[in-house]
Amino acid sequence: MRARDLAYETSTALLANRARTLLTVLGIVIGIGAVIAMTALIDGVKAQLVGQLGLNMSRTVNITCWPPGNQSLDQDDIEEIGQALAGSYEFVTGFTYTSAQASSSTASVDYLNINACRPEYFQAMGYEAARGSLFDAEDCEDGAMVVVLGGSSVKNLFGSPDADCVGQTVRIGSSQYTVVGVVDEGFTYDNDTAYMPSETAVTRLIGQGGYGSWQIIGFAREGSDMYAVAAETESYLYTRYNIPYPEPDQTSFSSDEGYVYVQTAQELIDQLDATTATFRMLALAVAGISLLVGGIGIMNMMLTNVTERIREIGLRKALGARRGDITGQFLLESITICIVGGALGIGVGYGGAWLLASVAGSALGSMMGAGEAIVPVISPATVAMATGICVGIGVVFGWYPARRAAKMDPVESLRYQ
Repeated sequence: MRARDLAYETSTALLANRARTLLTVLGIVIGIGAVIAMTALIDGVKAQLVGQLGLNMSRTVNITCWPPGNQSLDQDDIEEIGQALAGSYEFVTGFTYTSAQASSSTASVDYLNINACRPEYFQAMGYEAARGSLFDAEDCEDGAMVVVLGGSSVKNLFGSPDADCVGQTVRIGSSQYTVVGVVDEGFTYDNDTAYMPSETAVTRLIGQGGYGSWQIIGFAREGSDMYAVAAETESYLYTRYNIPYPEPDQTSFSSDEGYVYVQTAQELIDQLDATTATFRMLALAVAGISLLVGGIGIMNMMLTNVTERIREIGLRKALGARRGDITGQFLLESITICIVGGALGIGVGYGGAWLLASVAGSALGSMMGAGEAIVPVISPATVAMATGICVGIGVVFGWYPARRAAKMDPVESLRYQ
């Protein structure tokens, strides 16, 4: 049988029972729609988290080193680490925290979190200026009286998150500072945060009684093996500061003995991939139940079609149709139902993903302060997977009815009433 004739016979048979075909297609639409909606939503949430948490800065390495004797590292130590590991890092920088009261001409806050850092910190974290500019190396060297606002500090100091605060002054502690910019942190954190040149903070605030241990961030060279960089960093710090290596099953550490902890953003990305993969498998398992039900519906419909068309099958075989022709005809009908249902399911699933994304985005925004909506992500691999599933269901659940039709005896079929 020619392909054109086979396609014509298939469309005629399916359109002859429109209601039955539509209900059977609906089962596939629901199953494929569930697969597409859940995978698109999960991938969209992952993409948002990767972007907004700064995990796309996979070259960032967080370094914690506490030498024995309850010591802490200072800026000189950080510079030494950067020089020793210059082959692996573009730079190694440190930052520390303190806090102080702050006020503007219109409002005040009792507890302003101050991040004392250098400009490299913004590059390592993937932060950019939403308004104005970030301070530079010259500001650090000069101990400039400047500050960059973040979090909710603009709103609480100037009355609105969109207030024109660049160029205005704020009093932090006992000194006046000029606001040079507002940083885009990805998330709008619900706390009052400011970034200050480290030299300025040490001189004006930390030296006045506040203290925070220095934390270290490294920015690996492009194309580096992040796990190798982390291993090299750990080895250097254990050796340089005479810190004993932990036991394989050790889970707690003492500041008296010292400890080292190195974490790369790539590790966080890998953990996120593992988590989303788990959710994706659960979603596919749930959607698979719908597809199984849809497949059973296809088999039931095809068996009914075979029973209703026994005389037609007998006539075709009497006129010379081979078993393969009969099998191909009924199998194509089954596959066509699945393909049509899959195509509709992809559209329904994408629309459902946007609906779920709006709900999930509202929930995520209220919990984490996310400022952007979740955008569902449908990859070509997902569409290819859905198409493959449709064809597979058509073959698996249509094979038995097709072979049953092909094996019928033409004489008995013609005598069937």
